[in-house]
Amino acid sequence: MTKKIGFIVGSLREGSFNKIVAKKFADLLPEGFEAVFLEIGQLPFYNEDLDVDGQVPAEWASFRQDVQGVDGVFFFTPEYNRSVPAVLKNALDVGSRPYGASSWGGKPALVVSVSPGAIAGFGANHHLRQSLVFLDMPTLQQPEAYIGGITNLIDENNEIKADTVNFFQTITDKYIEFFNRFN
Repeated sequence: MTKKIGFIVGSLREGSFNKIVAKKFADLLPEGFEAVFLEIGQLPFYNEDLDVDGQVPAEWASFRQDVQGVDGVFFFTPEYNRSVPAVLKNALDVGSRPYGASSWGGKPALVVSVSPGAIAGFGANHHLRQSLVFLDMPTLQQPEAYIGGITNLIDENNEIKADTVNFFQTITDKYIEFFNRFN
């Protein structure tokens, strides 16, 4: 049976480096695994007042169902002000509610931060990991996936350099080993 891995990209920008990297990771999944891109830009901001029967926004209900339908999750995040983008944090909040009915629990996760800068989204990577601990998502610890200087790792056609793709493959392979411990 094919295992579905949810791919969540924390950048909404059309030419997002995180989207480019996520697509490459999707290509690297082995046979028996399928990347499922979960869109988060359409989600209204979480507001507990709306999270009652008959009032739940359709986008929330659909997203929660989509998250429940995957076996693991890859998160790709830029760093905004030393943390994750609001759209990504909102997706975590929407998927974790209502209290006691989180869609995230137990799903093995991978965090990849991508940035043109030298510190490679370190703050966003670690802030996201803090939330994943609370959400009961075991997260791959090694190798760490800080992708800094991304503009030096892609060409004018948005193709990622071979040695970087090799690193991505190592991360993917380690995630699959990690995933298999839980499934």
